[in-house]
Amino acid sequence: MIVEKYNEIWINQFIKIKEFLEKNISRILSIEHVGSTSIKGMYAKPIIDIDIIINDANDFGIIKNELEDIGYMHNGDQGIPGREVFKRNGFIQNEILDKIKHHLYVCEKDNEELEKHILFRDHLNKHEEKVIEYNKIKMEILEKYGKNNRDKYVEIKEKEYRWFFEEIIMKEKMGKKRNCT
Repeated sequence: MIVEKYNEIWINQFIKIKEFLEKNISRILSIEHVGSTSIKGMYAKPIIDIDIIINDANDFGIIKNELEDIGYMHNGDQGIPGREVFKRNGFIQNEILDKIKHHLYVCEKDNEELEKHILFRDHLNKHEEKVIEYNKIKMEILEKYGKNNRDKYVEIKEKEYRWFFEEIIMKEKMGKKRNCT
């Protein structure tokens, strides 16, 4: 199954990875739990999405080397500038990092994709009705295309339901502008 009901364990899994990373990486501003597993009540693929936030591009080389030292390999930005992807390399074993499925990204603090992740997460964590709506969207896709068709699930969510994400992000940005004036 691609998606499962919300599981409290996801928060604990994130904390374990975060604590390990904080002990082994320097020059980080913060480590953020993002994506559906970071939203209470959200159906999600049981994979923890993590954004390591750095000050600027000057810190990236150091972070990259430190991540490689603990068993990650740099996998480029995969088409999203300022958001660098890291995957486990399979050579250096670690009980925490190899046991918990996760996606790891390094983002500069002013990265637009990072801002979207945070705005979306924070909005849904404050608005249960949006969590319910997003869960319905996910279930509609799964019912229409099958519970084991991950590629189609991701494609349809991106193409046909982009409006949902954009609407929430726009609301959050507008709310921040009103609060700043």
